[in-house]
Amino acid sequence: MDGVLVNNLDIHRQAFAEFFRRYGVERTFDELNRHFGRGNDDIMGELMPREIVERVGIRELGNQKEAIYREIYAPTIKPQEGLLEFLAESHREGLRCAVGSSGFLANVDFVLDKCQIRPYFSAIVAGDQVTKCKPDPEIYLTAATKLGLEPRECIVFEDAEAGIEAGKRAGMVVVALATTFSREFLETTDADLIIDDFRDISVERLRELLDSLK
Repeated sequence: MDGVLVNNLDIHRQAFAEFFRRYGVERTFDELNRHFGRGNDDIMGELMPREIVERVGIRELGNQKEAIYREIYAPTIKPQEGLLEFLAESHREGLRCAVGSSGFLANVDFVLDKCQIRPYFSAIVAGDQVTKCKPDPEIYLTAATKLGLEPRECIVFEDAEAGIEAGKRAGMVVVALATTFSREFLETTDADLIIDDFRDISVERLRELLDSLK
């Protein structure tokens, strides 16, 4: 979802900056970037002082940060470039789509409803609905099961290294969007295809990609 359905890297950075400020914690964007794509429990455990984690609780810290994110993003949120057209084409062609995100379900609901794209998705798997977040493949394997598909029939759209690793570990084809990270960086990952945004892809191209990798 993050960096894929919406191009929200800067918003998450702003939200983390405000969240860290409230707790008097100093962290750099480089430190934060290394954790994008992972679940909030992992991020909080790595970047927040142990005393604060023990006092407030790791899940509550995540809830607070995501509330800041939604408040900041609500006035300006919009779908990724080309997403609406791609989802409409996928629906016409009978593709089954799911959201598999390390983000909280509240954030998934926020994006789907604000962007008015919920009807295109048959299943949702959020980070607070699984035992392990990306780079573990659980989110994507669960999504495939909910869609009634085998992993080898699925294509994952990702923007971050943790998600690309999760998709490949799930046995799926991975298309990377150069939204959060550069093409040069994504070329060092195991992504099967790199695109700038959804204007660069079509259902026909996806089917060709699946056939070529069988």
